[in-house]
Amino acid sequence: MNMLRRSLFFIGFISTIGTVLNAQIVTDTTRQAGSNSSLYRGADSTLRITNLYPFFSLHVDSSLSYQLQINRPLKNYYWYLRDAPTGLKIDKDNGLLTFKANKSLFMAGRLKYDRKYEVSIGVQNLSNPADRVDTSFTISFYSTDIQYPRVKPSVVSPVYIEEGNKLSFNVLCDNGNFPIERILVSSNISIGNFKLPKACDDTFEWTPGYDFVSEKDSGQVKIVNLLFMGTTQFNFTDTARIKVIVKNALNFDIATKDYKDALENMKGAILRYKYTFLQIDKKIKNTKGVRSGFDITTATTTTTGTVLAATTSDKNAVTPKILPGIGVVALPVKEAVAPNKTVEQNQATLLRANIKRLEYVLFENKLTDDRDPSIATKTETLRKELRQSQTQLAEVPTEMAETMSEEQINKYFESPKVRKKYRLR
Repeated sequence: MNMLRRSLFFIGFISTIGTVLNAQIVTDTTRQAGSNSSLYRGADSTLRITNLYPFFSLHVDSSLSYQLQINRPLKNYYWYLRDAPTGLKIDKDNGLLTFKANKSLFMAGRLKYDRKYEVSIGVQNLSNPADRVDTSFTISFYSTDIQYPRVKPSVVSPVYIEEGNKLSFNVLCDNGNFPIERILVSSNISIGNFKLPKACDDTFEWTPGYDFVSEKDSGQVKIVNLLFMGTTQFNFTDTARIKVIVKNALNFDIATKDYKDALENMKGAILRYKYTFLQIDKKIKNTKGVRSGFDITTATTTTTGTVLAATTSDKNAVTPKILPGIGVVALPVKEAVAPNKTVEQNQATLLRANIKRLEYVLFENKLTDDRDPSIATKTETLRKELRQSQTQLAEVPTEMAETMSEEQINKYFESPKVRKKYRLR
């Protein structure tokens, strides 16, 4: 009996210990599980987008529909995009990212192939502005259609240009599937003084010198073939050809200087001729004055002698005495002292005629503007007329020292007396 009681007590004791141990194990396990759950919730407490891919690649004819998720309920959260390419949208309430790539966007240039568009995306709690997340992803587009790039200069071949003028145009590109990254320029003739385009939309500039076209070139023109070669990153090359026809032209800087030199030479010659005319005319005036004095004196003396001869005091005289005319005696003296200036008179007339002709040539050969196309012809006309006048006046001593100003000489030359005396008939 006692033995039975002891056995039952022992069994009960063992059961109690097992129950206590089992309860302790369950409690520890539960505590540990609770502790792990608490740690997990602490690590996931920051707002984040759980399924965002860093890179999207789309075919030109495909579409994108992607549902973004966060580690919070979507209620009270707002989605937004920044720097998004044309056509990319997001639903502000549920974070649905959509895009429809249409070829028209690429043809219009609003989207480009093989370009990485970096898009900023974010989500924010409307009730708590600090509860937000900002991140980004990249999207690019490709096409399986073959579209070759093209180089398209902004001018149409052939291009005509004259020496000294600048040729300038843009080198444009139609990129196709992949853009043209670099441009090289080549020509059949070595040229210099040009601006080299290195990429699309750059400007080509070239100014041919005045000695570019030589006398040996047929038709006074030279043809330059320009090649613009555009290359993509995959070494595909497209070439555009422009024919430039350079015409021989006048160097207006040198031509203007030559014209001014010829003009100054002619003006100097005219002024020198006017001064010579003035000196000769003064000699003619002095000679004429002396001869007039002789004529008056001779006439007076002759008249007095005749009167004296006719009036006599002798009443018995039969025939009155007539004295000889003193004019006959004074005539050789007049010619010796003041000979007639026939040569000088002719020289003065010739000088005035040449001066008037040269002044008319100056008036007729004035430049119309700084780039008068007839400047070379006018310069040659001035030189030719000046040489002709120098030939005609070779016997006239025009090298005289000038003691009067240009204004004084012109005033004398254009005076009414001189104009009346040397009036051209």
